Amino acid sequence: MTALPPHAVAAWGRIRRHAVPRWMIERTAERRAAGDWQGACAAAAMDVAFGPADVAARYGTEAAAALEDDLRHFAPDLLRWHLPRGLGGRTTLAPGRTVLLAGYGAPGSDPADVPYLQVVLPPMTEGPQRLTLRFAALGHEDDSPRSTVENWTTARFLWDVRRTAELRERCGGGADRAPFCRANGTLLPPDDLPAADPGGGDTAARTEWITLLHERGEVEAAFDAVGIEMDLTPPNARRYWGSHTPRDVFARLPLALTRLAPEVRRLEEAGAGGRFRINRDWSGAMLLESAGPGPSDGLRVRVLDWKNAADVPLLPDALWQRLVDIELLRTGAIDPVRLHPLVAGALFPSRAADDGPPGPPGPAAPRPVRVRCRGEWHELASGGGGLAMRRHSEEEQRREQALRAFGGDVSGCFAVQAAWTSGAGRLPKALRAERREFFLRVQHGDTPGVLELLDAGVDPRIRDAAGRSLLHVLHLLDHEPLLRRLLAAGLDLEAVDRQGLTPLCTAVGERGSKSLVEALVAAGARIDVTDPLGLSLAQVIRRYGRTDLRFLWARVRREHPGIGADWWEEWHAGRGKGADWNMDEDGDADWNMDGDA
Repeated sequence: MTALPPHAVAAWGRIRRHAVPRWMIERTAERRAAGDWQGACAAAAMDVAFGPADVAARYGTEAAAALEDDLRHFAPDLLRWHLPRGLGGRTTLAPGRTVLLAGYGAPGSDPADVPYLQVVLPPMTEGPQRLTLRFAALGHEDDSPRSTVENWTTARFLWDVRRTAELRERCGGGADRAPFCRANGTLLPPDDLPAADPGGGDTAARTEWITLLHERGEVEAAFDAVGIEMDLTPPNARRYWGSHTPRDVFARLPLALTRLAPEVRRLEEAGAGGRFRINRDWSGAMLLESAGPGPSDGLRVRVLDWKNAADVPLLPDALWQRLVDIELLRTGAIDPVRLHPLVAGALFPSRAADDGPPGPPGPAAPRPVRVRCRGEWHELASGGGGLAMRRHSEEEQRREQALRAFGGDVSGCFAVQAAWTSGAGRLPKALRAERREFFLRVQHGDTPGVLELLDAGVDPRIRDAAGRSLLHVLHLLDHEPLLRRLLAAGLDLEAVDRQGLTPLCTAVGERGSKSLVEALVAAGARIDVTDPLGLSLAQVIRRYGRTDLRFLWARVRREHPGIGADWWEEWHAGRGKGADWNMDEDGDADWNMDGDA
């Protein structure tokens, strides 16, 4: 079976609930309707790294006019909905990628000079999930060598509201319905799916037939039905670490087989070449090659080791993978009304309006959980800013808290409460799920969702499995409506997580904003702390090139000159980088990132 495995279904289901919350969709649509594309980007947690005036001055008025027209119809929330996620079932965005949305070059211009509307994904897997929108020519960009470029210039339906209706056809659907679904969004029962080749007259039925062949393991028949040649020759054994044969690779990937040749042809016609790779995992990649025009476009596939695949352009997941939304509908993990409204409208043209607002659901209210305590079943529930213990008096709770403070063992309800506020220890399954859902909203920057849950009574002292408090993860959220509230609830600015990091250390090392760092310092966070490697805040700032935090670097160096790891300074100096940056007499740093005097 090549359908998404259970862990992937669960991950993508969480993405659909948390990565693009309903409030983001509504605010983005409101700003777009008002002609405020920059406001739409802000609502979708996307930073704009260019100005329209700069575009006209550098690339000409024609490019600026075309760009302005596209930005009026830009749906950054829809783009975020479709962006690739990290490996291993993560819900966070795939790090280190640049997605090309549209090119604006004049005919005959040098490809290196063609400016592109681009979206830059976050550099860290578990860091803030903010995106950056920029406009620049690739040939003039000083990108990291680790950055992977994805070409979406032939896939405007993923971000341009004028083209969203194309999604149904591009996912293998027909004029009136998407694969495996009726036009109103309800699933086709298994008996209504094709049991034999329906021919080319019904596009959706043919997609279903070929997909079912592939899922049943009839790989050769499925590839033959779409005219794609499989090369089953294994890669060079000395460099290929995979344990699966090429046929296994072709069978396991959730390939949208009817789309592969058309998508490669579109990219080839757009000047992007005719060779692309599909990332399988760390052990290798699947290569697609176009051999020129013909009845089946002459598409061939084979498996390569990473050494030979490294320089081949990446085929975006959105162009080769079966549409995740359809997969989630097939498994019952999501309802049509919970899809992004633009996606649901494109896939199901005759879907009637459902009760309630469209889009992903908001946070669920905490539900009571049964806990075995002293031979009885007790009920715990988030409420009133803590885990409410209905079977234990306040005096008993104070006695147990004192026992725990002196190192005594606690059990039952009190052990659960201790695990909830420390991140250490076991929680009942339902509370683990509640904690996971809460911190997923944190991870995806859903500040309104977090505030809604806190207003519903979720304990602000909650910690995740890594021992991080809400102060530790403020860099993922809008800290302004939260910081004062959390401090008033008694959260400790100097509390450490399991790595020994304070909230200020986390904000500095995980690219928290300058305003958050300033707010933590103003609230009284100590600056004489070190991380698990013994690095001071000044050394961490220098290590990650945080030029925006020069004020803190200068202050730490001035007020705590002896703090930090000597080995790091010696190692850095041994690389010829010098042991310090320059600082003028006012305490401002001369930011030579190489450390040269």
